[in-house]
Amino acid sequence: MTVEGQMILGMHLGNGYGSQGSAWRAPGVDPANYTSFEAQVRYAKAAERGKFAFLFLPDFLALQGDVDRESPMITLEPMMTLAAIARETERIGLVATGSTTFNEPYNLARQFKALDVMSNGRAGWNAVTTSDPASAANFGQAIAPRPERYQRAQESIQIAQALWGSWRQDAWIKDTTTGRFADPAKIQPINMQGEYVASRGPLPIPPSEQGQPVIFSAGGGGNGMELAGRYANGVIGAVFTIEDARNQREAYREAARRAGRNPDEVKFFAGLMPAIASTKRAALDRRVALGEKIFPARVPYLGSMLGLTLDVTQLDKPLTPSQLAAAQASPFDPRSARALEVAREGWTVRDILAHGVIDYHPTPVGPPFAWPASSVGWSQ
Repeated sequence: MTVEGQMILGMHLGNGYGSQGSAWRAPGVDPANYTSFEAQVRYAKAAERGKFAFLFLPDFLALQGDVDRESPMITLEPMMTLAAIARETERIGLVATGSTTFNEPYNLARQFKALDVMSNGRAGWNAVTTSDPASAANFGQAIAPRPERYQRAQESIQIAQALWGSWRQDAWIKDTTTGRFADPAKIQPINMQGEYVASRGPLPIPPSEQGQPVIFSAGGGGNGMELAGRYANGVIGAVFTIEDARNQREAYREAARRAGRNPDEVKFFAGLMPAIASTKRAALDRRVALGEKIFPARVPYLGSMLGLTLDVTQLDKPLTPSQLAAAQASPFDPRSARALEVAREGWTVRDILAHGVIDYHPTPVGPPFAWPASSVGWSQ
């Protein structure tokens, strides 16, 4: 997004390989990077040199994906990963996902405040509810109804923010001459009791350089938008056109207005998955190599996006004239219009998939600074 002429960029930091499940097999990639914190630190330092403003670590509380062929997409543990990164970086923000469904607010407040102090004021919390049954099973629970999860989330954020403020800015005296370490009158319990969570406080952590960690949101739907409008400083959005990005951004701004906040406090970040190389063909070839094992299984779904019946035998052929004449963008998938646009350019089915038309963010493909504005998903 653009603020006073400057674009604010964040980078998704995942499993040590990249956003494609087969990237662990790519040339030059250490297949052991899944457990390498050193690799994560290297990527973070490269992002910092590249002027990214923050790292964003999603999280998933269960083993996910086809691990027979693909690597899980999530880092081993977000907070421990960012603790390692915090000691080796100086400027870049550190945003980790923390579930309000399967954490107590005191734990969340303590962990994120400690990261904020450790990083000299660079921590952010992506506060999410969890709706995955496999994740719930890891905590011996079932998924609660959506209204209950979002009510718990609101209570958790309120309690965490109160705990972060339980030390006044001047509470920590550390005066060796008088022997006073801190002023207990300026360190107060919060004594907050909600319907689902509660905490007495205070935290045992003094204020950080930024005062409190910032709040991010990546949830969707009415409940997620309301939560972001009330508390979020940043929103991670999933959009597929410039128009959609602008509409979503305005919707979040309106949610902030309804909550009595200045809408400029909420920054909207639309996701991109760029494929960069010296030429478009070279960029597509890199994506083709990464998708060698997964593209065949995606052919039928691409067909459903276009209203066609496609099978793997057409993987290395373009759509026929009769198929192109019959193709229609599915109204049930917002990525379908882009898939149809690429198909009409005459690419093979494999190359259509290499354009990222089924990925969870838009995929501009080609040399840097050469992408058409219509293919870029950030919002002004």
